[in-house]
Amino acid sequence: MRVFVAGAAGAIGRQLVPMLVDARHEVHGTTRSPERAGWLRSAGAVPVILDARDPGALRDALIAARPDATIHELTDLKAGQRPDDLSATALLRQSSIRAVVDGLVAVGGGRLIAQSAAWLYAEGRVPHREADPLLDPARHPAQRTLPGILAVERITLSTPRIDGTVLRYGLLYGPGTVSEERDDRPAVHVVAAARATALAMVSEALGVFNVVDDGEDVSNDRARTLLGWDPDDRA
Repeated sequence: MRVFVAGAAGAIGRQLVPMLVDARHEVHGTTRSPERAGWLRSAGAVPVILDARDPGALRDALIAARPDATIHELTDLKAGQRPDDLSATALLRQSSIRAVVDGLVAVGGGRLIAQSAAWLYAEGRVPHREADPLLDPARHPAQRTLPGILAVERITLSTPRIDGTVLRYGLLYGPGTVSEERDDRPAVHVVAAARATALAMVSEALGVFNVVDDGEDVSNDRARTLLGWDPDDRA
């Protein structure tokens, strides 16, 4: 399968790309860093150097790749997680998800897996399940990432000819993240998050999946049952 990974050299991408290559997929991965492009090449992927903040470049790269499946993992957190970084990520998610689906529609549609967040559920019963509502951005302006997350989910799940899956990851910990150990919750190990992404890509199941550790206030039953995912699979 030919796979296009937008944001292939980020925290999840660093774990995901080798998994996909090992599974004998042809992986095309974006980065704006020549150094990270070198890592992608060494991992067995085809590097695509572009600035994802340029929607036209992202759309054109996807059209050129003509993927069977596309995975959206783009963030803009290289400088950290200050409020301005979170706002920049929200803007990037809004523009890039539209560029991705425009590219997919141009080549006839296809499978799209997109990153979301499991810590943005509105107050209510716990454990939260995928049908539960997320926060209202008008009432929670301090949640800088929320507008981008809502745009990603809406566009991924509602665009005609797109077979969309949204993965609501917990807060990442492990290699390449802000912490090696679980701290804030809901959480998920970055390797387990990448494994869930690889499973979702080849699964017939669509829709929204919580990708979190066991024992959180967010249920991972759907990912366990339909994707065959185990949060302890970190190999």
